[in-house]
Amino acid sequence: MSERYTAAEMMTVTASRALTNGQSCFVGIGLPSEAANLARLTHAPDVVLIYESGTLETKPEVLPLSIGDGELCETALTTVSVPEMFRYWVQGGKIDVGFLGAAQIDKYANLNTTLIGDYTDPKVRLPGGGGAPEMATATGEIFITLKQSKRTFVDAVDFVTTVGFGRDGTARDGVPNIGQGPTRVITDLCVMQPDPATKELTVTSLHPGVTREDVIEATGWEIAFADDLKTTAEPGDEELGVLRALKERTDKHHSEA
Repeated sequence: MSERYTAAEMMTVTASRALTNGQSCFVGIGLPSEAANLARLTHAPDVVLIYESGTLETKPEVLPLSIGDGELCETALTTVSVPEMFRYWVQGGKIDVGFLGAAQIDKYANLNTTLIGDYTDPKVRLPGGGGAPEMATATGEIFITLKQSKRTFVDAVDFVTTVGFGRDGTARDGVPNIGQGPTRVITDLCVMQPDPATKELTVTSLHPGVTREDVIEATGWEIAFADDLKTTAEPGDEELGVLRALKERTDKHHSEA
């Protein structure tokens, strides 16, 4: 990776570029929130950020620790109840993009945030789905951002918390009133998109300095590469400056809280 930026910064900037100005985006906490707010502060000032707690058109000065962070309500245009958020805004089809992370993802972009191991005797219990299952079925499309490793990118998730394309890639076939599902997975190594026919995740772009072998070694299945494999554009100086300032404000704010 370049001396100008880290692999994490490359991932965040690439994920932020996936959002376009004017879109409505349902934002997950963590990396998705970082990328979405970077987009708002750079190329997409009119992107509408919505969090699960019911905050609409949120414009946080610092990144929230959770959906219950007061920063979200204080900087939102308005706050609605959680039932209204899901029944009217999400299930009503009013959200363009859902931005998610996970503990595990598999070749068909199914996400696991429930447990690691066997369901009856798990090694680790995770926070659960929150609003992610509803987002995956009712928003226009889903962007996923994750750091890539064999621990996270597995052949089959231990539990399908949030459906991508199901265990065989056909879960969305013939289902009415459902969004496109995952259209892009952005990692610290590459960008993946579902194959149009099989829905299996395929690498469409490698980040600068990353090789095919790097991706293969960090993936728990036999990953495919697009015939017209591209190189991801590097972060610009403005993007890096804004991102670093955002994280610096966030670290200072939460350390003083």
